Amino acid sequence: MKSATFYAGLSVATSVVTIALKFAAYYVTGSVGLLSDAIEGFVNLAAALAALGALTYAAREPDPEHNFGHEKAEYFSSGLEGALIFLAAGVIAWTAVPRLLHPVALEQVGMGIAFSIAATLANAACAAAMLRAARAHRSIALEADARHLLTDVWTTVGVVVGVLAVKVTGWLILDPLIAIVVAVHILWTGVHLVRRSFDGLMDRALPEADIARIRTELEALKARGCDYHALRTRQAGSRGFVDVHVLVPGAMSVQEGHDLVEHFEQEVRKAVAHVEVLVHLEPLEDPRSWDDNG
Repeated sequence: MKSATFYAGLSVATSVVTIALKFAAYYVTGSVGLLSDAIEGFVNLAAALAALGALTYAAREPDPEHNFGHEKAEYFSSGLEGALIFLAAGVIAWTAVPRLLHPVALEQVGMGIAFSIAATLANAACAAAMLRAARAHRSIALEADARHLLTDVWTTVGVVVGVLAVKVTGWLILDPLIAIVVAVHILWTGVHLVRRSFDGLMDRALPEADIARIRTELEALKARGCDYHALRTRQAGSRGFVDVHVLVPGAMSVQEGHDLVEHFEQEVRKAVAHVEVLVHLEPLEDPRSWDDNG
C-alpha cells in the first residue's frame, strides 16, 4: 500500500484534469448547471491540496512540543474542505439566480456531456482508490476528500441528466434550477465535514466496535482476579489512545504486574490497530484505588 500522501497527490492531479474537462463542458454548452459543477472542481482542488499538506505534516514524528504526534492536522484539512464547500455553494447560487430570470439556450450538448462523463469517470476511479487507502491508513483527511469526490460524481450525474432534460423538453429554466439543487446538495456535504472535524478536535472517543474489543481484553484480566476502571479513549487522526486503570492483587510482585500489563497492551494493539495504550497499575485491596473511579 502506497503512502497516504501519494493518494492525496493523486487527488490533486485528478482535480486539475477534471476542472479542465468541466470548464470545457461549460464552454461548449453555456450551461450554468455545468458551470456550477466546474466551480465545485476548484473546491476539490483546494481540498486535495489541504489534505496533501495536512497528511505531510501529520506524518511527522512526535517531538518535544508535540509529544502525541501531529495527526490532528487531518481534522483541520477536512474542516477547511467543509468551509470551502460553503463558499462554492454561494458562488453557484449567485451564478444561477440571474439565469432563473433570464434563461439562455444551450449549445453543443452532446460534446459537453462527453467532457462531463470523462470527468466523472476520473473522479470515481480516484475516489475508489482513496477510500481503500483511507481504510488502510485510518485517515480522516483521505476519507473526507474521497467522499467529497463521490459527492461530486453524483452531482455531475445529476447535472448531466438535467442538461439532457433541457435538451429534450426545451425548458431552459431547468438549467439554473439544477445548479441551485447542486449548491444545496454540496452545502449539506460541507456541514457534515465540519461537524466531523469538530468532533475530532474535541477528542471524540474511539468507535464503539473498538471499545468493545478493548473491554473484551479487560474482562480477560478480571477472569484472572484483577479489575479495572477509568477507561478513556480518544481518536487523533489515524491514531487512537487508550487510558485505563488496572487493579491487581496487592501481593503480586512489581514484575508480575508489569508482565500482566505488557501482555494486556499487546493484546489491545492486536485487536485495535494504530492505538497507544497507557495503563495505571493500582492495588486491588486499597480503597484509594477507587477514589478516581469517575
